[in-house]
Amino acid sequence: MKITMIMITAMLLCGVSGFAQNEEFIITDSGLKYRITEHGDGELPKIGDRVVVHYTGKLEDGTKFDSSLDRNEPFTFELGARQVIKGWDEGIALLHKGDKATFIIPPELGYGSRAAGSIPPNSTLVFDVELIDILPAIKIEPFNIEGKASITTDSGLKYYLVKEGTGKQAAAGDEVTVYYTGYFEDGTIFDSSVKRAQPFKFTLGMKRVIASWDEGVALMKIGDKMRFVIPYQLAYGEKGYPGVIPPKATLIFDVELLGIK
Repeated sequence: MKITMIMITAMLLCGVSGFAQNEEFIITDSGLKYRITEHGDGELPKIGDRVVVHYTGKLEDGTKFDSSLDRNEPFTFELGARQVIKGWDEGIALLHKGDKATFIIPPELGYGSRAAGSIPPNSTLVFDVELIDILPAIKIEPFNIEGKASITTDSGLKYYLVKEGTGKQAAAGDEVTVYYTGYFEDGTIFDSSVKRAQPFKFTLGMKRVIASWDEGVALMKIGDKMRFVIPYQLAYGEKGYPGVIPPKATLIFDVELLGIK
């Protein structure tokens, strides 16, 4: 599954070379370089706010790796909740609503020494971003599993049926729509489609999400709410996912199956 971070990339002006020497860029203590290219007249976001941004991302050589503008889909995330790379959490917090900016993000504030999709290891990333809107935080209530029995599958996936639905069963090849919130074992949320108010869609059984998700959601009916407890071997393995998931992390997901197409 593309975990929101997992879903972050960026935007850039052409001709990246020479940006580090540009006097208009400000360098923060962490090493983030940023420049406001157009000033808005709105407020600054606060930690916990949901921020709505447009972005396009390029590598230093100008290769574009992602753009919300190309999809015409602004990206929403919770500021300061580690749902995005460190350079984004820091950079977006510096912008007022309506600001446009360019970020130059060193590897240690991006994806580090690991590749991430089409992003090579140790990549400096350049983002052109626009802070479109600031929305109040959505409070997440973890599913209550008190008194609920757990079932462990042959693969090692553990799940709890928290609420039983009445709709049809999901099957391989279906496009399923879910709400989810992902937690570490200490209760920290690392990603949530609920907080973004954006249901997540994917085709079941096509390896477009981690294998434990394909397995777990296939156990659900429309209206079901389940908690998955996923050992690291069935999630992001010994190395984790750069900037988001630590090595050998057990993941907990609260999932509601909203629809099947």
